[in-house]
Amino acid sequence: MSHAPDARHGTVYGALLNERATLVRMARQFGEAPYKAPPQAPVLYIKPRNTHAGDGAAVPIPRTPGVVRVDATLGLVIGRTAWQVTPDEAMSHVSGYVIASDLTLPYENHYRPAIRQRCRDLFCPMSAALTAPPRFMVSEATLDLQIRDARGHVSANWRRGFADLVRSAPRLLSDVSAFMTLTPGDVLLLGPGEDSPEAHPGDTVQISVPGLGQLRHTLIAEAAPQGTHA
Repeated sequence: MSHAPDARHGTVYGALLNERATLVRMARQFGEAPYKAPPQAPVLYIKPRNTHAGDGAAVPIPRTPGVVRVDATLGLVIGRTAWQVTPDEAMSHVSGYVIASDLTLPYENHYRPAIRQRCRDLFCPMSAALTAPPRFMVSEATLDLQIRDARGHVSANWRRGFADLVRSAPRLLSDVSAFMTLTPGDVLLLGPGEDSPEAHPGDTVQISVPGLGQLRHTLIAEAAPQGTHA
């Protein structure tokens, strides 16, 4: 597998509510005041530089709540400046892909930025930027996630397809570039899947996309503050 330039030097953006099953589950909540409708534009968040980590990283998890949700997903690596691109031309601005373990403390409120939950140190392990085979299509890709505990026992097997996104990869890139410029090295994550599994300190997370590559990292307990006992 060949590699595109390292993507971890750009800004990493994620898209919430981009899986149809999530919108169905939250339909009643979206129908309540004050909004009375689901969001019409992409709901974005940023994984800042302190969250970026590579393959093999050991990610510290806070002792409270002592659990993270693993929002495994694919990211589009921008290879050419994208500003107001159409869906038909969007993928010509993509130089490669990353497999991302978009970690977050569990939360359900989508009406305020989840900075404390999503932006902790090393909470976005990513593979190297991968160049896909010529016929690779995101809509046909599958992502396999396996979580093993400290004893090597499998605690979660989870598979995700990308055919049922609210916004396909080209549409998402087009809609985001309609109001902001994405520059080479930026990464646009396709967003969390419904029913993403949870993991704990001591677990090993392995994410693979057949035909593209894989990402593996571990979770460890966050060190106790100085002056306290573990």
